[in-house]
Amino acid sequence: MKIFRLPDLGEGLQEAEIVEWHRKAGETVTIDQPLVSVETAKAVIEIPSPQSGTIKRLFGAAGDIIRIGAPLAGFEGEPDVSEDSGAVVGVVETGARVLKEAPAAIARGGASIRATPAVRALASRLEVDLAIVTPSGPDGVITAGDVQRVVRILTEAGPAEPLRGFRRVMSQNMALAQAEVAAATVVDDADIEAWPAAADTTIRLIRALVAACQAEPALNAWFESRSLARRVLRTIDLGVAVDLPEGLFVPVLRDVANRDAADLRRGLDRMRADLAAHRMPPDELRGNTITLSNFGAIAGRYAAPIVLPPTVAILGAGRIRKEVVACNGAPAIHRMLPLSLTFDHRVVTGGEAGRFLAAAIADLARAD
Repeated sequence: MKIFRLPDLGEGLQEAEIVEWHRKAGETVTIDQPLVSVETAKAVIEIPSPQSGTIKRLFGAAGDIIRIGAPLAGFEGEPDVSEDSGAVVGVVETGARVLKEAPAAIARGGASIRATPAVRALASRLEVDLAIVTPSGPDGVITAGDVQRVVRILTEAGPAEPLRGFRRVMSQNMALAQAEVAAATVVDDADIEAWPAAADTTIRLIRALVAACQAEPALNAWFESRSLARRVLRTIDLGVAVDLPEGLFVPVLRDVANRDAADLRRGLDRMRADLAAHRMPPDELRGNTITLSNFGAIAGRYAAPIVLPPTVAILGAGRIRKEVVACNGAPAIHRMLPLSLTFDHRVVTGGEAGRFLAAAIADLARAD
């Protein structure tokens, strides 16, 4: 049997969820005919058949999670060991088994879990993850009572809901960011009283971010942590955080420095429509050079947004508010826009971050 394995889907993705098989075992297929649809980060990717022939076996069912490089389909014929497809070796891990057996990326507080063998056995029998148990014993030791307390809480809460699709990817990405990035955040306010009443907040934020990147290009960059090398990028491909019921998405607006306001607004509207319809092309969720989060449209004044490698900065905008400020030596009520800039301090200096934020504030203060 010749094995076709799940190919590399790019951007460091390690797995995908099977959405739908387009062919069944025993059917014949021609090369490039649709074989299966898989989902990563809510982008559904259709994978074509790599060859013509008869399908002997399909590995996994709809809803199963398949790791990159794991067997996906088997075709009749002798295996070709010279190809990447190779032969099936060992047990194929998919679906709920992967979710259940995957180890936690980071232990609680970076410390090991302390429990006696008897308590570990009790937790295993009751299917309790010791990582979620708060210890009450001396020196942080988990007791049998701690495990039983968690069992009662989980019984009331109902069965666990495995993270799938985009939420699963988001969980992995956030763990990576927290483990790797040396994050620092600076905050300030932009006086936007000069804005016309019909000003488009998101478009103004994009323009200000472009001005800031031009004033301090070091924040429009990628950092290669293994080689300790940065790449300051000329084109500004902006990731725009979008909140939807399925989760947080970051589609990419390309080359924002060379697009006018009307074109940017059309691009934003199209992205939101594509996300809502689950038809966003995978490439439009990849490759941003810097990120914007307008969380103030929902709530909040300041925040510490998460920088996701390989990018080195994210600008967050809080809720616009009216505030008494000093204007020409007298008190006045102005509209103020709070800003939060998180940057990777491994690559970006505090001075660079400050100059970036100052340039963004200066642009936002303009009336035009």
